[in-house]
Amino acid sequence: MENNTLTATAPTTAVIITPEQLLKHWQGHRGLTRRIIEGFPEDKLFDFSIGGMRSFGALAMEMIGMAVPSVHGFVTGEWLDNAALLGDKIDTKPTTKAGLLALWDAVTDALNDYWPRITLDRFQQQIKAFNQYDGTVSSILLYVIDNEIHHRGQGYVYLRALGIEPAPFWDRP
Repeated sequence: MENNTLTATAPTTAVIITPEQLLKHWQGHRGLTRRIIEGFPEDKLFDFSIGGMRSFGALAMEMIGMAVPSVHGFVTGEWLDNAALLGDKIDTKPTTKAGLLALWDAVTDALNDYWPRITLDRFQQQIKAFNQYDGTVSSILLYVIDNEIHHRGQGYVYLRALGIEPAPFWDRP
């Protein structure tokens, strides 16, 4: 019976990693992905692909399209795109490596701005991300991070196919 009493009064959630640590982890991945973007020759970033897959420029735009809109949605419940969130600050449809990197950096700044507004209890709340994907804030966030890692892996394959050695996957800034 004593165990039941302890269980009943124990916290219902456990924090394994703080929100600040999770953002630092994600930004480490984002820093590495940025280095992969930098590694592409200008003429290959938006045009090179293998086996019918999208170019790495297109994949990077998908990552960009998920990051700030997701975190903004976690905070506000509004699911807007980057044009609505960042359009007055930067070109949200770049066609050059410099433009893509500038947008990547603007997204990084926006993530750092929105992130502290996510309350600790919000991470466990059920949401419908982009008005169509059910999950908790934390499960949707982990999907966004996993999606970036997956697509960055495609970038590694592309760079190697182009004869370019990519940054080591473990070397996250």
